Amino acid sequence: MIADSADLDGEQEPSLNVHATIIEQADHPIRPGDIDREALKVLYRLRDAGFVAYLVGGGVRDLYLGKRPKDFDISTSARPGQLRRLFRNSRTIGRRFRLVQVFYRGNKIIEVSTLRSQSEYDIRDSKVLPSNNTFGTLEEDAFRRDLTINSLFYEIEHNTIIDYVGGVADLNNGIVRIVGDPEVRITRDPVRMLRAVRHAARTGFTIEDGTWQAIVAQRDKLNLCPTSRIRDELLKDLISGCSRPWAEKCVQSGILFTLFPFYESLLKDDRKKQELYSILDVVDRLHVASDDRQVRLPEYMLFAAILFPWVEKKFDLFNREVKGGGYRTLLMEIRTALEEIICARFNIKRSAKEAITTLYVNMPGLQLYQEKKNWPKWLKKKSYFKDCLKFSALIEEAGGGPQAARTLFAGEHKQDNVKLQGHSNGGGGRGRRGGNPVFSSQKGGVFGLR
Repeated sequence: MIADSADLDGEQEPSLNVHATIIEQADHPIRPGDIDREALKVLYRLRDAGFVAYLVGGGVRDLYLGKRPKDFDISTSARPGQLRRLFRNSRTIGRRFRLVQVFYRGNKIIEVSTLRSQSEYDIRDSKVLPSNNTFGTLEEDAFRRDLTINSLFYEIEHNTIIDYVGGVADLNNGIVRIVGDPEVRITRDPVRMLRAVRHAARTGFTIEDGTWQAIVAQRDKLNLCPTSRIRDELLKDLISGCSRPWAEKCVQSGILFTLFPFYESLLKDDRKKQELYSILDVVDRLHVASDDRQVRLPEYMLFAAILFPWVEKKFDLFNREVKGGGYRTLLMEIRTALEEIICARFNIKRSAKEAITTLYVNMPGLQLYQEKKNWPKWLKKKSYFKDCLKFSALIEEAGGGPQAARTLFAGEHKQDNVKLQGHSNGGGGRGRRGGNPVFSSQKGGVFGLR
């Protein structure tokens, strides 16, 4: 059963009075041994302290589907302050809705949230929350989530799944469905469209018709979202290992043309559309680990990859004269185009823009030596050579050339180690350093926590 969505004024709803479906242990595949050891520690510690706690969201979904979850998130009746007192190896994040991150060795984080009554983006007041408007019941927490397949709770006392929204049925039937009225929920937070498409791409599920129609009709509302949120959501899909099926669904729904308006006319050419899909196939292959060497392409290379068919067409990249003044001219043209069309829209920093420009402007030159792989010494000494070689190998494979070696990309990190053409990348940034609390092997425990 799907409950009515929240009212448009953002006030807290009365009790939904929806009865949960309880799936007994014998009727589902999840077992306590499937759950991460540290997540179990958190669940049992909360239970022993007198609180109720559940494994929630994507962790339940993935375990039900027989996959290994990336994250094991937990929701509980305990308030953030109580969680901080209970777990000294933790910190609080967030402004409107506070979450508690519990840290364990190996840089492992278990994220714990208090059961909530509404999503952050279903509240119109952007300044002050009314009292008692944050925390809610298990039922309310289920209905504030985006998708039915992400609205399930697993409890360890009896090893059952609690389902208020029909999420188990949708998992069994391979359906992605927005909780509540999709028109209203998308209006309140258009990013829900991206999440529905993402999970359909990753699972191979079909998007429910009402949800799909709402996405197609309201895709332009993504332009109302903060650029930082859209950028973060886009990058999640590009590193997912499922960027090709994601792009196909974005083209079908029109979302891709909302994100990148210049592609609407260009992708009418089936050859350019296939070129984009082939590039994303290579990106997916590199991100799906087949050995111990995990590949994570830096953000600027991901943007360079998804923009390449447009850039290649616009600047006739492989037929440009790049000797003498031609190199400088091409560099300025690409830099200006990126600034006007992409950088502000996706909150791309100047250093990343310069790195993307460097990858593109050096491609014609690398093409001259690509066939013999006989790189001149002056080129190999350039700080940007390795990055340009990687990107060139990616594009060459997408065009039907030899497969780019994963060893060439192995060891890429989450952070962007940008090397700019003609610039050094030195100089520390201002402000506080990020990172997680530091663990010591000596007696005394955790350092870096307040």
